Amino acid sequence: MVFGWNRGRRWSADRASRKKHEGDRRGGLLEIVVPGHFVCPISLEMMKDPVTLSSGIAYDRDSIERWLEDGNFTCPVTNLVLRSFDLIPNHAIRRMIQDWCTENCCSRIPTPRVPITPYEATEVLAGISDAALQGDSFTCLELVRRIQDWGRDSERNRRCITVNGGATSLASAFAQFAAASSCTENSDTELMEALRSALNWMFPLCSEARRHLGSPAALHCMVQYLKNGNLSVKRDAILALKEVCSDSQNALALTKVEGVHEILLQFVKHPIHPTFTKASLSIMFCLITSSDKQSRRLVGLGAVATVLESLVDTDKSLSEKALGVLNGLTGCEEGMREAYSNSLTVPLIVKKILRVSELATMYSVNILLNLCRHEGNGKSMMMEALQVGAFQKLLVLLQLGCGNETKEKGTKLLKLMNPYRDEMECIESVDFKNIERSF
Repeated sequence: MVFGWNRGRRWSADRASRKKHEGDRRGGLLEIVVPGHFVCPISLEMMKDPVTLSSGIAYDRDSIERWLEDGNFTCPVTNLVLRSFDLIPNHAIRRMIQDWCTENCCSRIPTPRVPITPYEATEVLAGISDAALQGDSFTCLELVRRIQDWGRDSERNRRCITVNGGATSLASAFAQFAAASSCTENSDTELMEALRSALNWMFPLCSEARRHLGSPAALHCMVQYLKNGNLSVKRDAILALKEVCSDSQNALALTKVEGVHEILLQFVKHPIHPTFTKASLSIMFCLITSSDKQSRRLVGLGAVATVLESLVDTDKSLSEKALGVLNGLTGCEEGMREAYSNSLTVPLIVKKILRVSELATMYSVNILLNLCRHEGNGKSMMMEALQVGAFQKLLVLLQLGCGNETKEKGTKLLKLMNPYRDEMECIESVDFKNIERSF
């Protein structure tokens, strides 16, 4: 009887244990241990795309590619010099991982697509160039779509396409088809849209690609897209123009495209999205630095007031770009007059000192110095600057430390203001005792 009772207790305990085990599994409380040979030795996570090196050790493709790209020539586990850098897909381990995921109710790892090779990328890109030379838009579109599909598959494919001259081939094709179609106001073919979209994930562009996109036909085409395209088309075009204008020659060529100044100011005056505003200010800065005439042209369109308004209650990145543009605009006499007549100028410039970045502070000090040493209105500008606490801020700036150029100009400003300091009721320096440098 005792034996039977003990056996019954043992059976009940086993049954209870099994029920608890099943309940824990159903409730997700049971920790699932991943088999060791499924784990990548580098990332220590379950492999998604296992590959084998010449040393015979399996790794996840992304992890071992990063290891090799960092300049390592050895197997991370064995530390032996690799005879070959070929990454051989390990289909056996991948299938075992997928079967194990299915059995343990884990999300199944999809079968990875084989990455493209440099030869495949080069072949398709050469086909795009040939099709563009022949004016074969149908073939070119098919090949560009293949590039887009490859890019969507993985980041590795994108790097492979970019490294093998993808940006140059696509930019050249865009320029050739733009010249052929003359880009009338209503033209926005599927091919041109595909080329723009693919180029956007190849930034920053190489100098050769920027040269192609800086052609008159390509620039005219992109400006037309800014005027008449939908939001997605405008975004692609403004980002491409920002990238292209990093070359001063291209920026100078863009100044000759009719309507570009007006559309850029519209994006700043009536913001659609921060991406448009920041890109527009960056392009305006490039235009101003490319030619002295551009400052006067933008000032005539009301750029000073527009940029000042954009500085009110905005983020640091946009403030820095806007101050750079304002610094260029006030470099001409017309821009200086517009700045004098705007009541926001001095309070906003003084406010931005020590509040944004070292570069923004440099722009602010330079603008303030130009305003204060002007023969006609310099004194009134100094008096206004003293009223809003510019003197104290400049003292704090020099105490905290700054660049040599900013330090030199800040010292000149203090010397200009000092004779008038006793005439004005300035903000007490105690207001700045807890200020911290923002950069």
